Amino acid sequence: MSEILLDVQHLTHVFRLDKHAVIKAVDDVSFQMKKGEILGLVGESGSGKSTVARCIMNVYKPTGGKILYRDIDIGDKAQLRKHRKMLESLRQIIFQDSTSSLNQRMTVADIIAEPMSIHRMRPARGSLRAEAEFQLSYVGMDASYLDKYPTELSGGQRQRVAIARALSMEPELLVADEPIASLDVSIQAQIINLLRHCNREHGCSILFIAHDLSMVEYLCDRVGVMYRGRLVEIAPTAELYANPRHPYTKALLSAIPIPDPIAERSRKRIDFDEVSFDRDGVLTRIAADHFVLMQEEV
Repeated sequence: MSEILLDVQHLTHVFRLDKHAVIKAVDDVSFQMKKGEILGLVGESGSGKSTVARCIMNVYKPTGGKILYRDIDIGDKAQLRKHRKMLESLRQIIFQDSTSSLNQRMTVADIIAEPMSIHRMRPARGSLRAEAEFQLSYVGMDASYLDKYPTELSGGQRQRVAIARALSMEPELLVADEPIASLDVSIQAQIINLLRHCNREHGCSILFIAHDLSMVEYLCDRVGVMYRGRLVEIAPTAELYANPRHPYTKALLSAIPIPDPIAERSRKRIDFDEVSFDRDGVLTRIAADHFVLMQEEV
């Protein structure tokens, strides 16, 4: 089997507002993910990152393009129906808003055990409750939380429950859609280290969507930058941060805060001229695994 786990080809998604008005949230986006890789996807709000994630997870049906997971076209109804059980168990998603993604009427134990119950999996530890307790301990929470409801938990605790629920299926691909956006810094660090542990110890591939560029640099193997629905640059993390080539990437990276107050005051930010943005370019290879959106040479 190919080492390519996920292959997104010319993905486009349009939201229709009424009979005449549409919003093109994702416009001709293509990238690949290898097995065991952590790929970061960054960009400002509204750039299309979450829409890409939802298309990959079959939450949204793409308007155009193709998404292959293990060489299975997940946009094809026949293939999706044939492989549904496998796809639902091996792909898991963590949403940004843990409050709305958790059933408020279910206890933590039932929330974590629900995917295993739906797929009729035999718990490795004898019972669904014992399995839920193990998964909860895995994300740093003890058994005293099993009978609590989401409303009784803090934001960080709810997010860890959501992660425990996703990890209970031992996914091959984990889509983390801004999982640390509204959490305290100490909780952010715990969740980032947990995701890294899942990747290193269990080989879980992760699509990590975030605004925090420092966290992305720490966690990810490669990074893709999105702007107005287009993927403008994608490269290995060290290469992208050291040698950004697209003007928007340069502006984005120049905005990363510097801990040193003196250096922060003297830091020069790069402005990006939105008017000059050329969305008609194509991703062009400029170095090994480094692609930038630019006009094709005639």
